[in-house]
Amino acid sequence: MHGQVSQDTPVGVPAALMWDVYRGLELGKLVNKIAPDVLGRVEFLEGDGGVGTIAKLTFPPAPGSTEGGYMKERFTKVDDENRVKETELIEGGYKALGFDVVRIRLQMIEKDSESCIVRSSIEYEVDDKLADVVSHVTVKPLEIMAEMVAKHLRSTL
Repeated sequence: MHGQVSQDTPVGVPAALMWDVYRGLELGKLVNKIAPDVLGRVEFLEGDGGVGTIAKLTFPPAPGSTEGGYMKERFTKVDDENRVKETELIEGGYKALGFDVVRIRLQMIEKDSESCIVRSSIEYEVDDKLADVVSHVTVKPLEIMAEMVAKHLRSTL
Protein backbone atom coordinates (compact mmCIF):
# COMPACT_ATOMS: atom_id res chain seq x y z
CA MET A 1 0.00 0.00 0.00
CA HIS A 2 1.31 3.43 -0.99
CA GLY A 3 0.22 6.69 0.55
CA GLN A 4 1.12 10.28 1.25
CA VAL A 5 0.20 12.96 3.76
CA SER A 6 1.02 16.60 3.20
CA GLN A 7 0.52 19.94 4.91
CA ASP A 8 1.17 23.53 3.80
CA THR A 9 2.25 25.78 6.66
CA PRO A 10 2.27 29.52 5.90
CA VAL A 11 5.02 31.41 7.73
CA GLY A 12 5.89 35.09 7.86
CA VAL A 13 9.51 34.58 6.86
CA PRO A 14 11.05 34.84 3.36
CA ALA A 15 11.55 31.50 1.58
CA ALA A 16 15.29 32.13 1.14
CA LEU A 17 15.76 32.62 4.90
CA MET A 18 13.78 29.48 5.77
CA TRP A 19 15.74 27.51 3.17
CA ASP A 20 19.04 28.66 4.66
CA VAL A 21 18.00 26.87 7.86
CA TYR A 22 16.32 23.82 6.31
CA ARG A 23 18.86 22.93 3.61
CA GLY A 24 21.63 21.41 5.76
CA LEU A 25 22.77 20.93 9.33
CA GLU A 26 21.39 24.22 10.66
CA LEU A 27 17.86 22.84 11.06
CA GLY A 28 19.01 20.11 13.46
CA LYS A 29 21.16 22.55 15.41
CA LEU A 30 18.24 24.97 15.71
CA VAL A 31 15.80 22.24 16.81
CA ASN A 32 18.28 21.29 19.55
CA LYS A 33 18.43 24.92 20.65
CA ILE A 34 14.77 25.96 20.54
CA ALA A 35 12.64 22.78 20.75
CA PRO A 36 14.37 19.71 22.25
CA ASP A 37 11.46 19.11 24.67
CA VAL A 38 8.90 19.40 21.86
CA LEU A 39 10.56 17.87 18.79
CA GLY A 40 13.52 15.97 20.23
CA ARG A 41 17.29 16.08 19.90
CA VAL A 42 19.13 15.83 16.60
CA GLU A 43 22.54 14.22 16.25
CA PHE A 44 24.43 14.07 12.95
CA LEU A 45 26.08 10.68 12.54
CA GLU A 46 27.81 11.35 9.23
CA GLY A 47 27.96 13.88 6.43
CA ASP A 48 28.18 17.65 6.01
CA GLY A 49 24.49 18.44 5.44
CA GLY A 50 24.42 17.41 1.80
CA VAL A 51 23.11 14.27 0.12
CA GLY A 52 24.21 11.20 2.11
CA THR A 53 24.14 12.92 5.51
CA ILE A 54 22.69 10.68 8.23
CA ALA A 55 20.86 12.27 11.16
CA LYS A 56 19.36 10.66 14.26
CA LEU A 57 16.37 12.28 15.96
CA THR A 58 15.62 11.10 19.49
CA PHE A 59 12.03 11.95 20.37
CA PRO A 60 11.11 13.35 23.77
CA PRO A 61 9.31 10.86 26.06
CA ALA A 62 5.54 10.76 25.78
CA PRO A 63 3.59 11.81 28.88
CA GLY A 64 3.84 9.07 31.50
CA SER A 65 6.87 7.50 29.82
CA THR A 66 10.56 7.70 30.66
CA GLU A 67 11.88 6.98 27.15
CA GLY A 68 11.27 8.43 23.72
CA GLY A 69 11.72 6.68 20.41
CA TYR A 70 14.12 7.61 17.66
CA MET A 71 14.56 7.63 13.92
CA LYS A 72 17.53 7.77 11.60
CA GLU A 73 17.22 9.41 8.22
CA ARG A 74 19.49 9.84 5.20
CA PHE A 75 19.40 13.05 3.17
CA THR A 76 18.60 11.97 -0.40
CA LYS A 77 18.03 15.33 -2.11
CA VAL A 78 19.06 18.92 -1.41
CA ASP A 79 17.82 21.09 -4.29
CA ASP A 80 18.84 24.73 -3.76
CA GLU A 81 17.13 25.96 -6.92
CA ASN A 82 13.69 24.63 -5.97
CA ARG A 83 14.30 24.76 -2.18
CA VAL A 84 13.48 21.09 -1.70
CA LYS A 85 15.02 18.67 0.79
CA GLU A 86 14.16 14.97 0.84
CA THR A 87 15.14 12.34 3.36
CA GLU A 88 14.47 8.64 3.69
CA LEU A 89 14.04 6.86 7.01
CA ILE A 90 16.58 4.12 7.44
CA GLU A 91 15.84 3.02 11.03
CA GLY A 92 13.34 3.58 13.85
CA GLY A 93 10.27 5.82 13.69
CA TYR A 94 7.70 4.58 11.16
CA LYS A 95 10.15 1.88 10.04
CA ALA A 96 9.84 0.36 13.53
CA LEU A 97 6.06 0.16 13.01
CA GLY A 98 6.60 -1.99 9.91
CA PHE A 99 6.68 0.55 7.08
CA ASP A 100 8.86 -0.55 4.17
CA VAL A 101 9.69 2.92 2.80
CA VAL A 102 9.21 6.35 4.37
CA ARG A 103 10.30 9.52 2.57
CA ILE A 104 10.04 13.03 3.99
CA ARG A 105 9.93 16.01 1.64
CA LEU A 106 10.26 19.63 2.78
CA GLN A 107 9.81 22.50 0.34
CA MET A 108 9.91 26.28 0.80
CA ILE A 109 7.46 27.94 -1.61
CA GLU A 110 7.79 31.69 -1.95
CA LYS A 111 4.53 33.56 -1.34
CA ASP A 112 5.93 37.09 -1.45
CA SER A 113 9.12 38.85 -0.37
CA GLU A 114 8.22 38.53 3.32
CA SER A 115 6.54 35.12 3.58
CA CYS A 116 6.49 31.56 2.29
CA ILE A 117 4.74 28.25 2.61
CA VAL A 118 6.56 25.26 4.07
CA ARG A 119 5.15 22.18 2.35
CA SER A 120 5.82 19.08 4.47
CA SER A 121 5.04 15.66 2.97
CA ILE A 122 5.51 12.07 4.05
CA GLU A 123 5.29 9.39 1.39
CA TYR A 124 5.17 5.77 2.52
CA GLU A 125 4.91 2.16 1.47
CA VAL A 126 3.57 -0.47 3.86
CA ASP A 127 2.28 -4.02 3.52
CA ASP A 128 -1.50 -4.16 3.09
CA LYS A 129 -1.69 -6.34 6.22
CA LEU A 130 -0.50 -3.34 8.25
CA ALA A 131 -3.13 -0.93 6.93
CA ASP A 132 -4.20 -0.09 10.52
CA VAL A 133 -0.81 1.55 11.27
CA VAL A 134 -1.27 4.06 8.43
CA SER A 135 -3.38 6.18 10.78
CA HIS A 136 -0.18 6.87 12.75
CA VAL A 137 1.37 8.82 9.85
CA THR A 138 1.26 12.54 10.54
CA VAL A 139 3.12 15.64 9.42
CA LYS A 140 2.10 17.54 12.59
CA PRO A 141 5.66 17.54 14.04
CA LEU A 142 6.94 18.98 10.73
CA GLU A 143 4.26 21.68 10.86
CA ILE A 144 5.20 22.53 14.47
CA MET A 145 8.87 22.64 13.45
CA ALA A 146 8.14 25.09 10.61
CA GLU A 147 6.18 27.36 12.95
CA MET A 148 8.89 27.27 15.65
CA VAL A 149 11.72 27.93 13.17
CA ALA A 150 9.79 30.84 11.65
CA LYS A 151 9.05 32.32 15.07
CA HIS A 152 12.73 32.09 15.99
CA LEU A 153 13.83 33.66 12.70
CA ARG A 154 11.33 36.53 13.06
CA SER A 155 12.70 37.24 16.54
CA THR A 156 16.22 37.63 15.10
CA LEU A 157 15.28 39.98 12.24
